[in-house]
Amino acid sequence: MARADSLTIASGTSGAALMEAAGGAVATEIMARWQRCSVVVLCGPGNNGGDGFVAACRLRDAGWPVKLVLLGSRERLAGDAAQAAARWHGPIALPSEEALDGVALVVDALFGAGLTRPLDGTARHLVETVKSRRDLTCIAVDVPSGVHGDTGQVLGAAIPAALTVTFFRRKPGHLLLPGRSFAGTVVVADIGISPTVIETIRPRIQENRPDLWLDRYPWPRIEDHKYRRGHAVIVGGATMTGAARLAARAARRVGAGLVTIACPPEALAVYAGDMPGLLTRSIADDAAFGGLIADERKNVVLVGPGTGVGGMARDRALAALRAGKACVLDADALTAFETDRDRLFRAIRSPCLMTPHEGEFERLFPSASRAGGKVERARAAARESGAALLLKGADTVISHPDGRALINSNAPPNLATAGTGDILAGFALGLFAQGMAPFDAAAAAAWLQGAAAESFGPGLIAEDLPDLLPTVLRRLKSSL
Repeated sequence: MARADSLTIASGTSGAALMEAAGGAVATEIMARWQRCSVVVLCGPGNNGGDGFVAACRLRDAGWPVKLVLLGSRERLAGDAAQAAARWHGPIALPSEEALDGVALVVDALFGAGLTRPLDGTARHLVETVKSRRDLTCIAVDVPSGVHGDTGQVLGAAIPAALTVTFFRRKPGHLLLPGRSFAGTVVVADIGISPTVIETIRPRIQENRPDLWLDRYPWPRIEDHKYRRGHAVIVGGATMTGAARLAARAARRVGAGLVTIACPPEALAVYAGDMPGLLTRSIADDAAFGGLIADERKNVVLVGPGTGVGGMARDRALAALRAGKACVLDADALTAFETDRDRLFRAIRSPCLMTPHEGEFERLFPSASRAGGKVERARAAARESGAALLLKGADTVISHPDGRALINSNAPPNLATAGTGDILAGFALGLFAQGMAPFDAAAAAAWLQGAAAESFGPGLIAEDLPDLLPTVLRRLKSSL
């Protein structure tokens, strides 16, 4: 955003004009959503505070009762913020609990997305005081004060907002937890920054959305047959058979031409009796598995869901990678390499996607786990392993070894139930089998699962997701 501002200013738009547009956007959103009431605007010592002064002036001019609180002194304001403050002719109160009395709305213009250190002293006390007042509704300018704009982490304390008005583009902290929980409804305001600056800045982080991968989605073509749509192999375990079966159903529903579950002989009857269209193979040892995947038509292998963390998961994963197969490694296939991660990373020479949750991630990537926020951790792990990575959660991050990253934000809370991770791996597997690259397959799988879950609502269980997918896909295709 600093680069976007500087490029815009260099093209002839003043910083004061950007600030006027930003503060004006905040006031406009408030007046559109609430009836006229008393407001207190909390201004910080930088440009975020300048936005607050503009918003206060706009609300006052519209007849709203406005109080203004400044963190610091007016004399220490500089640049555009000082110019904005000069237009405020009313009293300026010191930060105090009394300044919050008698108001209904609080405009939080203390600190924006550039905050990098934990709040302390008067600033923290003010933030915690606002947070404790249940009678106040908060509107945040740019990001809720105390939320790190890059990581979504709370720096000491933060004010939960009902509405956040940000500018030009969302910030990662609006999408990543816990920042997303503090932001409330996020409105992105146009303040006069040209979209063409994106071509110069070329950001490496984006919000996951269909237009990023839809032109590469493998819609069926008239000349297709089942072998052209990929033959996925899933390594099934002997006891937790439900995980592989969920993944298989998801892979088939998303369009894989064929899906085979390769399982120990003692579990064959369970898998064979599951779905009529599912193929099964009894695999007693490594040689049999090698023979199965030697068929070049079997183009992608999923190892992990319900496989067990013993030697089978490790051996099947390494065998698939040695055979040059595209691989999805999930769950037990990741934990199996906890003490032998370098061996796994050396073996990755073909397209590969890893889909860990946080616990699996920390076990497999102890160094990357210390890299910072969720995006930076996922990026570090992708670089270290050479694989695309989908770090699961309500704020799933998809990362590429080249540094690209997507934040998926459409996952509803009802996905927090057993088996949804297996479905996600299956969706990615099925798309991977049809020719999508690992990064694209992961992005599409995460978005499709979120959209399917959102369409169902409360009461969702993992088994529902594959059958919800066709409606989502029909809607997506109609948007082309």
